[in-house]
Amino acid sequence: MPAAALVLVLLAAGAHAAWNVLAKTASGGAAFVWLFTAAATVIYVPVVAVAMAIDPAPVDAAGIGFMVGSGALHALYFVLLQRGYREGDLSLVYPLARGTGPLLSTTAAIVVFAERPSPLALAGGAVIVAAVLSLGLQGHTRGGTRAAVGFALLTGVTIASYTLWDKQAVGPHGLSPIVYYWGTNLAECLLLTPFVAHRGAELRRTWTAFRAQALGVAVLSPLAYILVLFALARAPVSYVAPARELSILVGAVLGTTVLSEGDRGRRLAAAAAICAGIAALALG
Repeated sequence: MPAAALVLVLLAAGAHAAWNVLAKTASGGAAFVWLFTAAATVIYVPVVAVAMAIDPAPVDAAGIGFMVGSGALHALYFVLLQRGYREGDLSLVYPLARGTGPLLSTTAAIVVFAERPSPLALAGGAVIVAAVLSLGLQGHTRGGTRAAVGFALLTGVTIASYTLWDKQAVGPHGLSPIVYYWGTNLAECLLLTPFVAHRGAELRRTWTAFRAQALGVAVLSPLAYILVLFALARAPVSYVAPARELSILVGAVLGTTVLSEGDRGRRLAAAAAICAGIAALALG
């Protein structure tokens, strides 16, 4: 993996784990998702304006289609993830979702895009996925629910789907990652609006109770994924997708310290295995 792409993925991992902790401490389902999506659409307008001033390339009909498709996949992803967090611990849902996503997207990238990662990179990706899945499945024996596991696995399917979709948008189609994700976010917000428009009282309660979390996710979630999109524009999916799992290291530490979920030794051991896999990806 190119060094620049790896740095982008590492920065994204920290932002990603942080916003997931914020999302775990909130509730509200689709209402909460709509609130932080709408906030992100407004917050990132200046960033998009600067990006378009630097590179004023117009977005064609195909680009808009990519944005709408990605918005639908991301809306489904966030709703499933939020539901999973209502059913189970961060240390169960997050590793299972994050492990299933790259496992599927890397396999699909090899089959569909004919990517050919080196044996060392494949081994590194396998170590990362195995460690993440082991972490999640061991967490399940501590009291996770079947519903949480189900929602986590479905979340992983959506992660794989939008990763492959977005690779085409910022790779072969050449869309600006910043402009593309803002358009994706706008599409996601518009697609969710009919589901929450009649729930004004719930929106107000959710905003009052979880305003700080909504604003935090609104800043960190787009930042994390824009960094990933820049990495996808520079490196194969089969390298970027597994490397994103470094966020599990950050999540394990935050889950142990901030959320007091315990079992620090097992989680940090799995995190160390993930770091070894990241090193293999970098060298591969």
